[in-house]
Amino acid sequence: MAEFRRILLDGYPTQVIRDGEHLVAGDGRRVAIADAVHLPPVEPAKIIAVHLNYDSRTKEFMTKLPAAPTYFQKPVTAMNSHNAAVVRPQGCKWLNYEGEIVIVIGKTCRNISPAEAGEYIAGYTIGNDYGLHDFRDTDAGSMLRVKGSDTLAPIGPGVVTDWDFRNKNIRTLVNGVVKQEDNTDNMEWDMHYLVADIARTITLVPGDILFSGTPAFSRPVQPGDIVEVEVEGLGKLTNHIVEGPTPIRTDVGAQPTESEEVISTALGGDWEFRGIRTPSKDLYPSTVEEK
Repeated sequence: MAEFRRILLDGYPTQVIRDGEHLVAGDGRRVAIADAVHLPPVEPAKIIAVHLNYDSRTKEFMTKLPAAPTYFQKPVTAMNSHNAAVVRPQGCKWLNYEGEIVIVIGKTCRNISPAEAGEYIAGYTIGNDYGLHDFRDTDAGSMLRVKGSDTLAPIGPGVVTDWDFRNKNIRTLVNGVVKQEDNTDNMEWDMHYLVADIARTITLVPGDILFSGTPAFSRPVQPGDIVEVEVEGLGKLTNHIVEGPTPIRTDVGAQPTESEEVISTALGGDWEFRGIRTPSKDLYPSTVEEK
């Protein structure tokens, strides 16, 4: 196993390899991990994400998985990195974390079997598939602004090669408190299946990334919160939440909403799949105070 990262080294984007608590560039320069300014470890042409995958998340929404995975796409401008700020725009309230494992494509991939998919994977990293649910009513199912707004796709800190995704623990912490916890064996579709499924009709190229789904208990976070996603063997991705410097413009476009659908989805309800259900505070604890 090896771990590759991208950092700003003397102001220049540089790929480095981890050596203990240091990062080493190809020319031999070394920097302590604690002092490094991280960049996203890859530069994808595409960011693809699966909707539901973990059994706990499916049960939380009181639904059943479809016969095959369904997906959405995040624009590459949503990319963000380890230790960076995640921006909740002014005028928005319902920004949810979703800790995930991210697949990184290593070579051009099209029309392969699940058994072959491992040959096309460069490695794995950690991601947080943030959702700005204030725009759920206006996105008409596309998830474009919900999941694609700027800064909402942090990944990192590095890409780990030769990592076995089976039976690995994943958890998300907010301000040091565990909010999500699960195991990859509880995913319906594994990493190889997801890659092969997408590659049936979409060519995947080196650097493309696939978010593989989140466990139960995605909940809203607030400016000032510290969110960490830990994955066994991949390390820890850390971000902090900030409020955007300017409000959402009111002279154009649909505005953020706070409908029953928005609140139910943000707090763990099942509106998206079966209709409205208002979750109880005891059953679905939130990091924000419910009104």
